[in-house]
Amino acid sequence: MKKPLLLLVCIFAASSFVNATKLLVPSQYTSIQAAIDAASVHDTVLVSPGTYFENLNFRAKGIVLASTFILTQDTATIDATVINGSQPAIPDSASCVIIASKVPSTIADTSACIIGFKITGGTGTKWNDEHSPGNIYREGGGILVQYLSPRILHNHITHNQAVNMSGGMASAGGGAIRCGDSNPLIQNNVIDNNQGRYGAGIVFNYCGCTVRNNLIAHNSGGQDFGGSGVWLLGESSQGSPRNVLNNTIIFNYATGPGGGIWALNTSASIINNILWGNTAMSGKQIYSGASTLAVTYNDVQDGFTGAGNIKENPEFDVINYFLSGISPCIDKGDSSAVFNDNPDPLDPTSAKFPSKGSLRNDMGAYGGPKASLLSSLSTLWTSAGPATNQGPLPEILIMPNPVRDAADIVMHNLDENALSTELFDINGHTVRQMSPEPFSPDEYRIRFLRGNLSSGNYLLVLTSANRVLARKSLTIN
Repeated sequence: MKKPLLLLVCIFAASSFVNATKLLVPSQYTSIQAAIDAASVHDTVLVSPGTYFENLNFRAKGIVLASTFILTQDTATIDATVINGSQPAIPDSASCVIIASKVPSTIADTSACIIGFKITGGTGTKWNDEHSPGNIYREGGGILVQYLSPRILHNHITHNQAVNMSGGMASAGGGAIRCGDSNPLIQNNVIDNNQGRYGAGIVFNYCGCTVRNNLIAHNSGGQDFGGSGVWLLGESSQGSPRNVLNNTIIFNYATGPGGGIWALNTSASIINNILWGNTAMSGKQIYSGASTLAVTYNDVQDGFTGAGNIKENPEFDVINYFLSGISPCIDKGDSSAVFNDNPDPLDPTSAKFPSKGSLRNDMGAYGGPKASLLSSLSTLWTSAGPATNQGPLPEILIMPNPVRDAADIVMHNLDENALSTELFDINGHTVRQMSPEPFSPDEYRIRFLRGNLSSGNYLLVLTSANRVLARKSLTIN
């Protein structure tokens, strides 16, 4: 499904893109960093699909760094354009991307922007905490932000770490993103499977922020200061608010408190989110220490006092945590018109996909005026639904995966009754239905032929009696 031109989402990028100087990677510059070094303020570094083993530094420049996703609006482009920070030239500077200034006077600068990348493999940067000089932390596995307020849009930030304590570190945090003394916009990203000793997902250290329409899932850590989804400490030095709006924050794990949201000595507006399946020592979904949190119109698994809050199973669909048609989160967000879902052009009284129902806000990442299709999670559920006494859940193996022309799909622990096997594209559309055939007493197989399917990421879903039994990611090269 095509979306409106992405540049309309980011007005500052839209207005500058047409007239700005474009530095093309790799056709003009063989590396992204070389293009950044050559760029001037308001230039655009435009990167074609590929894997770039680099640890990038914006060098305080207000530039737009974007993949060709801004031209195609195809979410498959995000995962096809990879910034891999796993091979740093300097081990203590191993964030995938650094967007930082040396002076606090630049906090109001919002001109830096990063759009449309898979950001992975980073292990963080040795960083002197500006609020406790002399205490050294390893910060920002994926992205490190300091004294600038960038726009971080439509990225897939996955499998980064801030855990290494070698070299006399006080701690390590911000597995996916660490922001200090800034006021960033973080919107329409998938942030999954990152690790940090605090704030495995996103750290905000004395920041303002707008965190909107992100899928934040399966991040883990929190051994030192807790928090694995969103971590908020202190008030902004600029008095900027902290707004956490229409996010799906799910299945994050913290050894300390605050599996979903951790907040200390701060204030924040937390509206229209889904907080579900997060686990922690205490405050499983939301931990609030000496903070003033306005928590309204959220689905919070263990409950939270506030207008419009519910605690009902969000009933996710079979792909990328879309809301299913029976989800109690549809049309249950804040009813104020400013939060309305986008209208369907063919039926203006109904919400435009991926939102559902009427125009009233849907809780979670796919509701509200900034809702958009997102990149797929890198690690999808291998099983779903409550445990039963009917034996183990099915297992799926795809050989080979990625698939070029054909593959064998091998399934174990199948209930042969009423099984349905479907392949979905990243937009949630069924592209193929298949029937497993018995191969041995405990094994079923499907011979999968690519046929006319395009390159990209797909999801194989096995169901029985309307219950999802197993999911497996399938990639076609």
